[in-house]
Amino acid sequence: MTLNCCKFKGWKSKGWTVCAIALVSFAAGSLITARLAHINQVRADSNRVFELRVYHAVPGKLPALESRFRDTTSKLLAKHGLKVVGYWIPERAPAWDNTFVDILAYSSREEANKNWAAFVADPEFQEVIKSEQANKLVEKEDSTYMHPTDFSPMK
Repeated sequence: MTLNCCKFKGWKSKGWTVCAIALVSFAAGSLITARLAHINQVRADSNRVFELRVYHAVPGKLPALESRFRDTTSKLLAKHGLKVVGYWIPERAPAWDNTFVDILAYSSREEANKNWAAFVADPEFQEVIKSEQANKLVEKEDSTYMHPTDFSPMK
């Protein structure tokens, strides 16, 4: 009878050990998960900004404007740290005919200003501007700086 009692006590202590290990594992997993979730949260002091640029092309010149961005402007933007998120042509006509859109991302507004100044001063870009004086591609350009909301998937 004593042996059965000892076996029962041994089983009881093994049960508590398993329970303790499970509890410690659960706590460790919870802490790691909480830490990973915190990494993905937006910090209130984030200065990241995006710039929406809308180009209103001279009627009939949209293909030439696309070619300019594809062949020249995209490379110059990258050269000066201007990070393009993407380029778009709106689908809704006729109000959006002759419209070209791009979005750029910057770590801060100061970085955007500095990189644009270098871009505009670049002799290669000055050549692009000179070549378009005789063959104008853009009638008007709109620019809007935006910062992401705390619930935005892109930050």
